[in-house]
Amino acid sequence: MVSAARAHGLSYLAITEHSRRLAMVRGLDPVRLAKQIDRIERLNETLTGFTVLKGIEVDILEDGTLDLPDSILQRLDLVVGAIHHRFDLPRAKQTERLLRAMDNKHFSLLAHPTGRLLDERPGYDIDLLRVIRKAKERGCFLELNAHPARLDLSDTACRMARDEGVLVCLNSDAHSTYEFDNLRLGISQARRGWLEKADVLNTRSLDALRTLLARTIGLGACV
Repeated sequence: MVSAARAHGLSYLAITEHSRRLAMVRGLDPVRLAKQIDRIERLNETLTGFTVLKGIEVDILEDGTLDLPDSILQRLDLVVGAIHHRFDLPRAKQTERLLRAMDNKHFSLLAHPTGRLLDERPGYDIDLLRVIRKAKERGCFLELNAHPARLDLSDTACRMARDEGVLVCLNSDAHSTYEFDNLRLGISQARRGWLEKADVLNTRSLDALRTLLARTIGLGACV
């Protein structure tokens, strides 16, 4: 994955496997995640001009808590929260679920914020503007998932985030070395939503990115 990312002109890459609740994809529990963290740290010692960031895509449970404890989340560079079950909750409850998750002191980024799959299922029913404004208040970020089955955020939601002053993270959702090309689709979606370079979190240098991420994971005050 490092070699493929470099071939696409990237200088850093975040590894964000699923957490333990997604057993069908062998999601990571705290013990396995700790081992992965150690392996990434050893790998970074051997790399020149490239950095692998330590992350997780942690499930947001129905009550808004996260699938892994703070004791392991605090070792990461970023924590990506995502809903993968109970898409059918009523609008008010689904919205509160997301807001509560974003209050976690280690929460960095909301993944595929509406949960839609194109031509397969609509997004879950949420008050998206309220979620975006919560991200602004909390100082965290929203993902633009560039996978062709998702393209979530939509173009109109990207514009909403920009208007509210919330940075969007453009994510390839690459599960293999062949999927970094998804980034081109994400860039097109971002442009449709009137996003410019300054509106996208991961157009920044590694140092600038780390500074912004640190403010979301209990290492500094929220912006």
